[in-house]
Amino acid sequence: MGSEEDWVVEHINDAFGFRTALKAVGGVRMIDSAQQLAVFENPTFGRVMILDGAYQITTADEFVYHEMMAHVPLFAHGAARDVLVIGGGDGGVAREILRHDTVRSLTMVEIDRAVVDLALEIFPEVSAGAFDDPRLALVIDDGAAFAARAEGRYDVIIVDAPDPIGAGAALFTPAFYAGCRAMLRPGGVMVTQSGMPFLAADWLPGHAANLRSVFADVAFFLTTVPTYTGGPMAHGFSTDDAALKAVPVEVLAERHARTGLRMRYWSPQVHSAAFALPPYVEAVVG
Repeated sequence: MGSEEDWVVEHINDAFGFRTALKAVGGVRMIDSAQQLAVFENPTFGRVMILDGAYQITTADEFVYHEMMAHVPLFAHGAARDVLVIGGGDGGVAREILRHDTVRSLTMVEIDRAVVDLALEIFPEVSAGAFDDPRLALVIDDGAAFAARAEGRYDVIIVDAPDPIGAGAALFTPAFYAGCRAMLRPGGVMVTQSGMPFLAADWLPGHAANLRSVFADVAFFLTTVPTYTGGPMAHGFSTDDAALKAVPVEVLAERHARTGLRMRYWSPQVHSAAFALPPYVEAVVG
């Protein structure tokens, strides 16, 4: 994390960055100086958390990412009962999953209980009581090790992983994806955080190839999260059922109507359109 007078600066790469004002709100709360984990308030984005110089979550726009990570696979599947989330310790994806009454169990695998505790302390509104839901089972374990054991069977798997650097890189390998596929029931789907196509054009083709080495059908959909700068974010959508990526809008609308849920970003139309990729993204993901 760097600062320039009354700004917090994220350096995306050597030629591009993003800065957020502190001027009206009185500074940064440093949670862990060794990891450069800090929280501050911003008039536009609300409460903001930065880890090692990178924006992790803001209370103003977290709903965009969490709704799309959860509702795209759940509404595409249409009958998911058992869901696995790897990562996602802030509880936002869990919150959205548990809004579906048809989900009977949610297993969340988080490597560090401290991540969950910190999120509950600083961002309780993000999980909104999800960790108290009796359907949620929190497992403190390494996600790659959990997938290697391939225990349990799930209809939907959501990999809410950090960027593929350091320990997080293990959640982007063919071996990890093979473990996830082994845990999916027939007709199941796995969704992954897959980076920013514009900024990760050198990495994303390999990631797509890793997914396709394991799953019969791999597509990508896009989400625009204001604080994830550099263009839309890609999400991998991996399954052995090619029909799941092209569920008609009318069917999605019927499924949505049965739930009675109100969203702020996801809709049947947004869901369908998110799979329509600009040519430059198609060229990157193949």
